[in-house]
Amino acid sequence: MTVIVVGSGPTGLLLAGDLAAAGVPVTLVEKRAHHISNLSRALVVHARTLEQLDARGLADELVAKGERLTDLNLFTRLTVDLSTLSSRFNYVLVLPQYEVERVLERRAVAAGVRFRYETEVTGLRQDGDGVSLEVRGADGESSTLRAAYVVGADGMRSGVRQAIGLPFPGKSVIKSLVLADVRLAEKPDSALTVSAAGDAFALLAPFADGYYRVIGWNRTRNVPDSEPLGLDEVKEIVRQAFGHDFGMHDARWTSRFHSDERQAPAYRVGRVFLAGDAAHVHSPAGGQGMNTGLQDAANLSWKLVRAVQWRAGDAVEELLESYEAERHPVGKAVLRSSGGLVRLAMAKRPWTRAARGVVAGVVGHARPVRRKAVGQITGVGIAYPAPKGAHALVGRRAPDLALRGGRRLYEVLRGGEFVLVVPEGVAYEGEGVRVVRWAEKGRRRAVLVRPDGYVAWASEDSSSPIPPLPETATPSPLGRPVSP
Repeated sequence: MTVIVVGSGPTGLLLAGDLAAAGVPVTLVEKRAHHISNLSRALVVHARTLEQLDARGLADELVAKGERLTDLNLFTRLTVDLSTLSSRFNYVLVLPQYEVERVLERRAVAAGVRFRYETEVTGLRQDGDGVSLEVRGADGESSTLRAAYVVGADGMRSGVRQAIGLPFPGKSVIKSLVLADVRLAEKPDSALTVSAAGDAFALLAPFADGYYRVIGWNRTRNVPDSEPLGLDEVKEIVRQAFGHDFGMHDARWTSRFHSDERQAPAYRVGRVFLAGDAAHVHSPAGGQGMNTGLQDAANLSWKLVRAVQWRAGDAVEELLESYEAERHPVGKAVLRSSGGLVRLAMAKRPWTRAARGVVAGVVGHARPVRRKAVGQITGVGIAYPAPKGAHALVGRRAPDLALRGGRRLYEVLRGGEFVLVVPEGVAYEGEGVRVVRWAEKGRRRAVLVRPDGYVAWASEDSSSPIPPLPETATPSPLGRPVSP
């Protein structure tokens, strides 16, 4: 049984690579010609995404390519320190999207993903056994591809979403945003800086090659995206927002775009799924777009692997339904948080500007509020719903636990399996799970971690029975920890 992924952006590449690495035949369909652009709007990789990439052996390579930032300066009144974040990646990595795509594409190719470029989706039909995807190639010829499941990761104008009849409600929040990659004669006081004043706001973030990404907006100038953009206009916006333009020069790219807030009402229709920008788009504030899509892919991929292995049954439906149940609320929360940041930046009236200062003060000085805000933006604070009566850890992100033999949890997760962490002196009888032990002696807790790094089950009593795992064609209790 095969899976078709539509869209070769970061979300589609991660998903297709995961499926192929697990032995599932995958075809990746892309409307564009094979070309990874050196120009991209996404520019940051957050901690939770780096953890997911670490679970695939890719994070260290990407970290070496980017610029690590531990301080975020927002509206001159708030500096967020990420160095205390409970993660191996306690920073924001400034790295263009195309660098992420290159690494993910290389992995997908090596895993055996079949690529079909210059191929456009024109329609689809579903039945009880699979999906027939209608496509048209660069030569104008139409054909039909057949798969057990289809995933639309084909962006805001998703042909897959349109083919299954899902709307994309929402609106344009900001028109005529400007973007430029430039060199600066003067470095800002803080590495990643956001400021707003009068009718303008702007963001500055450094790349590892000495260039800076500038994103800005002037509320008094709303022109079409097609309107040419010169460096003088970018300088003027930055001068209004910061008080000076940092000696900006040598622009290698300028672009004008608009920002939408939209979310599909469902992420699944039958055997067809949506992920990334095909499912949700939002403002660039917080840099959560690419990150949210990559985490959609990490959530969905292991579930599709097991669905293909099981082929049918109630367990398949329950597992596949959990994708939307877990990720749709996350998409909604990202729309809310990124939209809130934009509205603060867009504040025009005196009382709304005063509110911006109050919010900055509360986030800066109230530790629980700051921790929640940082957890939302970086992704480390995102948790999924847990069954009633479950252990407090169930549904939460598993940190990178230290294991016996000098290993880390996210290194072990590279096998794509469930990982059961048990105390020393406890053996486990069962299948479909990788058993490892705490590095620290004296721990009595047992923890079962899903392939995407979230806790599936936990107990303070290591003799407690472990629930059935979503792993085999006929799920059944797989035993319990037993004393050797």
